[in-house]
Amino acid sequence: MSARQDPDIVLSCQGLVKKFGGITATSDVSLQLRRGARHALIGPNGAGKTTLINLLTGVLEPTAGSIQLLGQDITQLPPHLRARRGMVRTFQINQLFDSLTPLQTLALTVSQHQGLGGRWWQPLGASTAVTQRCEALLAQFHLEEVMNQPTRVLAYGKRRLLEIAIALACEPSVLLLDEPVAGVPAGEREELLQTVARLPADVSVLLIEHDMDLVFSFARRMTVLVNGAVLTEGDPEQIANDSQVRAVYLGTTETAHG
Repeated sequence: MSARQDPDIVLSCQGLVKKFGGITATSDVSLQLRRGARHALIGPNGAGKTTLINLLTGVLEPTAGSIQLLGQDITQLPPHLRARRGMVRTFQINQLFDSLTPLQTLALTVSQHQGLGGRWWQPLGASTAVTQRCEALLAQFHLEEVMNQPTRVLAYGKRRLLEIAIALACEPSVLLLDEPVAGVPAGEREELLQTVARLPADVSVLLIEHDMDLVFSFARRMTVLVNGAVLTEGDPEQIANDSQVRAVYLGTTETAHG
């Protein structure tokens, strides 16, 4: 059943192909993300995960195939219009304003999302709605103690939390998390893992991650990419017991970006 016919499917792609010259980075990939999903996209280094996410978000244009968001074809839409329609992503590398504080950053994001535009710089109390939303996000992402510190001085784990808070401030229906724990020191990981686990149930999440502890604790469904193509898909137990998946990962080190 297609995304147009099934309202429970919020994001889907069919037959996605991406070629760079003679190299096929993504080969006939089809994927469905259901409402409220906790879906992980995994695979060894070079499997095509990042290429697929760049296709879904509009950073890259597919050589062939189609993408639907909330039942509408978005294959040709630029990234900012996909975000406006409810698909937001975080990045493996922080995309933050170092000179702004978490409070200022969230006030800017929330104000823009609520249509206040350039008035974000006004005293925060000028808009009750902005104030309340920022307070809720700061609490949800454990940023209250550092909310007035410049982002550049924050611990890396806090920067990752802020990035996810920014994404959630846009009130997405689909959230793409690109390696949220990449580079986070061991001592800061637990807070991040717990926060990711408590993301709102109504937000459908596609997680791209090398940390298998996070993947298996978070995901209810997994898609495995190998050499740009879907190897298999299933629930965590099926994936953990799949001989093909074990063969793919045998001897690999899941640390670098793929």
